[in-house]
Amino acid sequence: MFVIGGENLIDFIQEPDTDGPPYYRAVAGGSPYNVAKALALQQVDTGYLTPVSRDTLGDLLVEGLPDKYLTLLATRSELPSSLAVVSLKAGQPEYRFYRENTAERDVTLETLNAALQKKPTGFYIGSLAITDGADADAWETAWITAYKRGVFTVIDPNIRPAFIHDRKGYLARLDRMLEKADLIKLSDEDLAWITPEIPLLEAARQMFDNSNAALLVLTLGSKGAVAFTDTAEIHVNPAPVPDLKDTVGAGDTFMATLIARIMARDLMDNAALRAAKTETIRDILEIAAKAAAINCGRVGCNPPVLSEL
Repeated sequence: MFVIGGENLIDFIQEPDTDGPPYYRAVAGGSPYNVAKALALQQVDTGYLTPVSRDTLGDLLVEGLPDKYLTLLATRSELPSSLAVVSLKAGQPEYRFYRENTAERDVTLETLNAALQKKPTGFYIGSLAITDGADADAWETAWITAYKRGVFTVIDPNIRPAFIHDRKGYLARLDRMLEKADLIKLSDEDLAWITPEIPLLEAARQMFDNSNAALLVLTLGSKGAVAFTDTAEIHVNPAPVPDLKDTVGAGDTFMATLIARIMARDLMDNAALRAAKTETIRDILEIAAKAAAINCGRVGCNPPVLSEL
């Protein structure tokens, strides 16, 4: 089982062009939640570590997950669901997040260790879960402990600057985790925030060289992606999207597909992934790009199933 850690929340998104008071549509989301969803749709046995609320919105989150290949590993919490309210101001989205004392932050090192008693195949963490607070400390410790047990570790910072009130502390945590990562995926926006003074590709190579990772993948939006290995820098173009709907969940779908394709190639081991041929890595990236493109042709985070790839 590959386990996923990190937030789940409900996006309340304002619908444009409505008369009278604003109308908000409730959408299940959260980057790690989306990764778990996308991974299970590719028929990977997936365990989701983060508690989900018992409230009505928590039921919506559970209903949004696949019936097959996905297991909720945490007891559902009595605390409420986290919210992200996306309002339109002069036509532009304005975000407000509500995460204090909510279910997805109802984690301790003890509860995580209890869920991880059976050694997983791999462990992914990222986004808001590692931003700050006691829950971030618990996630970091559990993830690094898993690495020391020989679990394949994956991280995607998926940085939300509005949540980071202690930049120095956050970057220190991220550095500690990058040192213990087997696979790193991040976006050009993430990297530009981390090292704004260094050109992107140079910064990515430095991050790879300073980490334990066998592979680092930098996504570049409409410019595709580039992967860094010990011996190569592998560029791939984005897959075409004939009818673009939106880009919600594209990066999470790309991340999940990287994990799924690495597992399918039996490369979920640092040494094995490090020894993979350049063309193998290129093929994995191209399939991940295809998955992201399929998602972009649909509304919201709606990843492809395995047969579509």
